[in-house]
Amino acid sequence: MNNFWLIFQHFRWQDAVDVLVVAFIIYQIFLFIKGTRAVQIVLGMVVIFVAFLVSRKVELLTLQWILGNFLGSIILVIIILFKTEIRRVLAQVGRSPFVRTPAETLRTIEEVVRAAVYLSSHLTGALIVLERQTGLNDHLRFGTLLEARVSWELLVSIFHPQSPLHDGAVIIQNGRITAAGCYLPLTRNTKVSKSYGSRHRAALGLSEDADAAIVVVSEETGRISVAINGRFTRGLDSTTLKRVLQTLFSKEKGRRTYWFVGPRKSEKGKGEHP
Repeated sequence: MNNFWLIFQHFRWQDAVDVLVVAFIIYQIFLFIKGTRAVQIVLGMVVIFVAFLVSRKVELLTLQWILGNFLGSIILVIIILFKTEIRRVLAQVGRSPFVRTPAETLRTIEEVVRAAVYLSSHLTGALIVLERQTGLNDHLRFGTLLEARVSWELLVSIFHPQSPLHDGAVIIQNGRITAAGCYLPLTRNTKVSKSYGSRHRAALGLSEDADAAIVVVSEETGRISVAINGRFTRGLDSTTLKRVLQTLFSKEKGRRTYWFVGPRKSEKGKGEHP
């Protein structure tokens, strides 16, 4: 108890700032790797570290030597394993603060809505994913990294039929087009209407695993839909699409159930042609 008070008496304001900064960095790292394969890699490293401590305790000299040499090069191992993630973190830190302003979010939504309406009028298929709380970094591995500012012109060019990236999904994170040509998991729902194509099935599949908002444009009918939590809201125009996305990305606390006045159809894998 005396030692505790001794430490407390020598506790400076700089120490408090130091602890808060380290806690903030650890929290940001957790948010970044959440929902990705990096979590499994980190857990694997923890297991190796625990095994090293056990081997030292029970004097397993050979195992201790092997694990000790591995842990001695842990910084190099981390750089090799997470080189893509580290590059993306540094790019994000260099270009903007950690938080998005409401104006940036609104601008992103407006650009997505404008692109969706344009593509719909030209019967051009599209699959646009807007990340929310669940990390989507795992889905970037097989796509083409862009790290570009969101604009409706860029989205339209990506989904042009002659574009090499038009078949995959565009993933938007923190107001930036992170990658294009990404492949998403197909829905596991066996009751999905047979009229749904691969884009709609992929949108449902991702929405079943993550809280992302996925905007889909049908290349056959031009109909605009949004997949959220394993359900589609279909037949959206520019006004209702914008309202849905603004509601989802509002800064109000808690999870909200989106709603709006106007014609729409919400369903879970059943219904008419997309």
